[in-house]
Amino acid sequence: MTKIIGLTGGIGSGKTTIARLFEGEGIPVYIADDEAKKIMLNPITVEKVRKEFGDKIIQNNQIDRKALSEIVFNNPEQLKRLNSIVHPLVKKHFDDWVTQNSNHPFVVKEAAILFESGSYKYCDKVITVTASEETRIDRVVKRDNVKREEVLQRIKNQISEQERIERSDFVIYNESLDLAKEQFLQILKILKKKQ
Repeated sequence: MTKIIGLTGGIGSGKTTIARLFEGEGIPVYIADDEAKKIMLNPITVEKVRKEFGDKIIQNNQIDRKALSEIVFNNPEQLKRLNSIVHPLVKKHFDDWVTQNSNHPFVVKEAAILFESGSYKYCDKVITVTASEETRIDRVVKRDNVKREEVLQRIKNQISEQERIERSDFVIYNESLDLAKEQFLQILKILKKKQ
C-alpha cells in the first residue's frame, strides 16, 4: 500500500525546494497548487465557478483569477464556497494520481493549505518546511516582486507556523539549502525504514 507523505509550509518557507529534493530521489511529488490551477481551466470547473460567483469573474470563457481572488481573498465565507467546488475535484485527481503511482512505497503531496483543506487526514506522515518570518518575507519579495506588506497580509491569512509545526510529524528548518538538505536526508532515511 502506497503511503502518502504530506509536505506543507507557509509562503516563502521553501517547500517547493524540498519537493524537488524528493523528486531528485525518484519519489513522485504531487504539487496541489499547480494541479488546482489546471483544474480551474477545465470547462466543467469554469461553469461551476461561474454559477457560484456570476459572469463577472469570467473572461474569454476562462476564470479571471484576479477578479475571483478579489472576491475570496479577504472573505472566508466566499473562500469556503470556492474551496467546496475546487477541493473535491483536486482530491479526485490526487486519488487517481496515487493509483497511477501505486508501485512506489510512498508519494509526496505538496500543499500550502494541507491542514486548512483537511487533506492532511489522508496523509500517513506530514512534513512542515519553515523558516524565520524575515527569511520568508525576503524570499517572497524577491521571488514575486511584491511589497513587504503584501507578503505580511498573505502570512496573516495562513495558519500560524506554530500550529503547523505542532501538527506535523517532521519539521525542516529551511534557513539555508545545505541545512535543509541535511534534515531532508535524515527524514528520508526514516521514511524509507518504515516501508
